[in-house]
Amino acid sequence: MFSQPQEEHKILDQLVGEWVMEQECKMGPDQPPMKSESTISTRSLGGLWIVSEMVGPGPDGTEHRSIMSVGYDPKLGKYPGTFIASMMSHMWVYSGTLSADKKRLVLAATGPKWDGEGNAEYEDIIEFVDKDNWNFLSQIKGDDGKWTQFMTSKVRRKK
Repeated sequence: MFSQPQEEHKILDQLVGEWVMEQECKMGPDQPPMKSESTISTRSLGGLWIVSEMVGPGPDGTEHRSIMSVGYDPKLGKYPGTFIASMMSHMWVYSGTLSADKKRLVLAATGPKWDGEGNAEYEDIIEFVDKDNWNFLSQIKGDDGKWTQFMTSKVRRKK
């Protein structure tokens, strides 16, 4: 039951710290992109999990908050996690995989389609750039089986 951090857990340590995120989000094919800036505070939980709290403006201009947790389960060989946000009632449950070069963590989840009719597959993708930068991308799989990226974020360490 008790675990010790492994190499796969240490990958997540790259996300620990205080960050500024510049994001561009497109909420539909006929919608103009929305640009905003948020802050992220990420801490380690026993070296086995990371917990990130993000704070930034929502589409309506009010402050929105979200919390993401990610760890590694050696028995499953996956990166489980969750994502919750102050503007939605759905809890996103992740099952993640790390690329062979350890530069890209793909967190797969199922959630409600934007039109509210059924569910869709989503991916939140963390791309490790260097010790002070990473990218956070989000995409949805359409009914046609094609992925559409709707959010691009560049994240830099606060100096």
